[in-house]
Amino acid sequence: MTVLCLVELDEGRVADASLRALRLARDLAGPAASLAVAIAPPADPAALGTEGPVLAELGDQGVATVLLLETDGLAPGAYAPAALARGLASATAELGAVLVLAPANTHGQEILGHLAAIADLPFVANCTTATWEEPGVLTLTRQRWGGSLLEDARLAAPAALLSVATDAVTPAPAVTPTTPTVLVHRYRVEAGELDVVATTEPGESGGVALSNARVVVSGGRGVGGPEGFGELEELARLLGGAVGVSRVVTSLGWRPHREQVGQTGTKVTPELYLACGISGAVQHLAGCQGARHMVAINTDADAPIMARADYAVIGDVSEVLPVLVREVRARKERAGR
Repeated sequence: MTVLCLVELDEGRVADASLRALRLARDLAGPAASLAVAIAPPADPAALGTEGPVLAELGDQGVATVLLLETDGLAPGAYAPAALARGLASATAELGAVLVLAPANTHGQEILGHLAAIADLPFVANCTTATWEEPGVLTLTRQRWGGSLLEDARLAAPAALLSVATDAVTPAPAVTPTTPTVLVHRYRVEAGELDVVATTEPGESGGVALSNARVVVSGGRGVGGPEGFGELEELARLLGGAVGVSRVVTSLGWRPHREQVGQTGTKVTPELYLACGISGAVQHLAGCQGARHMVAINTDADAPIMARADYAVIGDVSEVLPVLVREVRARKERAGR
C-alpha cells in the first residue's frame, strides 16, 4: 500500500506547506504502507541532487520514493495544473496509491481538483485530521466556511484525494529517517492540458516567500495607497520577513495577487503576523489564523482583527510604522546586524 504526497519546492528547499502535508501523509501511511512523493521538475535541477537539501529533508520525513514528474512540453519550473494532475494520475495508478495528499494552498487545491476529474476519485479539501477507521474507510475533520467551522466526516473509497489545511498541522521529522530513491516518472499529457502554463519571470520572486515566511508584515486599505507600502517593505526586510496584503488591496490594484493573504490567497503560518490597517474580514482571518503571534495596528478599536490579535495598537499606521521601523533598525544596528 502506498500513500502519495504532492510536494512543492521553494527556493531550493521543501516548501513549508508541503512539510505539513507530509506530516499527515506519513501518519496515514504508518508502518504498513510506503510513503512516496511526486515533484514537478524544479527550475534548478541541482535542488534534487545528492548535494542539495531536498532529498535530506524528504528523508527526514520518512519518504521512501521520490517521483520526478516529466512530460514533453512542460519546462522545469513551469506550472501547468492540468498537466501535473495528469502526471499524478499516472503515478497514482502505477503505484496503486490509496491516498494522494497535497497542501491546501492554491496549487495543491487546483491540481487535486483536476486529478479528481481525471481519475474520478473523491476529493476532500482542507483536512485538519484524518485516521483510518478500517482499510478503505477514513474518519476526517476538515475546515469549512474559511476555517470558522469544523466538519467531521467519514469517507469510504478504495482511493481518495485529501488537501491538508496548512495552519492545522505542525511539521515534524519521522522517528526513523530514510534514504529516498529518486525515479523519473515519464507520462503523456492529453490535448489542452498544456494550454494553461505559468512561469515565474526573473525578478518576480525574491527574498522570503510569503508561504514560508516566519514574519509577515501585512497591509490593508488603512495603509492608504501603493506608496504606503514602503514602510511595510522596510520593516519586513529588517525582520527577515515577507509582505502580505488583504484582498481589497489587490482588488484596488495596489499590490499583486501573489501577496494576498486569505481564503482566496495564501494561508500563512508565521511566528509573527503584523496586520497594518486591516479590519479582519473572516476571509482574511482564514489565511492568517495559523500565526503563532498576531499584532494588529488599526485606528478602529472595534475592528474584528483587534479581538483576534495578541497585541493591538490603536493608532494610525502612517504614524506607528515609521516609529516601529526606526526602533527595529536602531536595535539591529546596536546588535551589529
